[in-house]
Amino acid sequence: MDTIRNDWSIQEIKDIYHQPVLELVYRAATVHRNWHKPDEVQVCTLLSIKTGGCTEDCAYCGQAARYHTGIRVKSLMSKEDVVAIAQRAKDAGSSRFCMAAAWREVRDNRDFETILEMVEGVNDLGLEVCCTLGMLTESQAGRLQEAGLYAYNHNLDSSKEYYKEIISTRTYDDRLNTLTHVRKAGITVCSGGIIGLGESHEDRIQMLHTLATLPKHPESVPVNALARVQGTPLADLPKIDSWEMVRMIATARILMPKSMVRLSAGRSEMTTEEQSWCFMAGANSIFTSESEELLVTPNPRLDDDRKMFDLLGLKPMVKEKVENSTL
Repeated sequence: MDTIRNDWSIQEIKDIYHQPVLELVYRAATVHRNWHKPDEVQVCTLLSIKTGGCTEDCAYCGQAARYHTGIRVKSLMSKEDVVAIAQRAKDAGSSRFCMAAAWREVRDNRDFETILEMVEGVNDLGLEVCCTLGMLTESQAGRLQEAGLYAYNHNLDSSKEYYKEIISTRTYDDRLNTLTHVRKAGITVCSGGIIGLGESHEDRIQMLHTLATLPKHPESVPVNALARVQGTPLADLPKIDSWEMVRMIATARILMPKSMVRLSAGRSEMTTEEQSWCFMAGANSIFTSESEELLVTPNPRLDDDRKMFDLLGLKPMVKEKVENSTL
């Protein structure tokens, strides 16, 4: 079985990434089968619990207050409403429930206390609970862990070199520091990036190198295609080619064989055939949503995902702590 390595060199990653795509997918599929059941895909539900009004200037994000995107700002949801949606998500086949708030950072206030109550409530349902709330301090991460948080999402987005081209309101090291706080608290790490931001292949390789050489690989690695939101600086960039997603997923699978590799944003613009190549390349997780949105961008309908699973012979992954359910 492939060994877990944290000492990958840039040249090694380049050699993997630039292989002919069929050879790359074959190699990634072989690694995937050594570590995971190839017919199982974890179904996750992502809910925006506080939408819009963020003070950051992430050039891709429709929730940044400084851009005119037409997205309606919504205040923090109630615990009761969130737990009810989590229950419906579980009934529909999800084993992980992710809560996202459009904040620059967590503040020690009443909203954070409500978040902690949400985490406890969703955890009581037997779901893996994930949050993405912006930057965290070590003490805040500890409190989330005590409340039952299973995972924390904080994407690197791109390479350290290209990061300043898309975000100026925080640094790359700020992101890495949050991942360190999450890891110290005993929470699993969910961290990946976005392709199609105008970055180079070298930037993608550098980002994968950063993730794959962390002291411990992220347990979850989302691979997102840029969701172009009108009103943001990146709205007019071209759609990323699906083969670029396949190449990125396959390389991530080879470098981090034990991790869940998540086919995340961008699925609404991919055909079933294009998504199937991503699964063959090692993706073993997708996001669903009641509202057919992934935060504020389009996401496939749950019925369409059911049909795709039936066609491809896939089934929802059932975690030990989660009761059996069907997609």
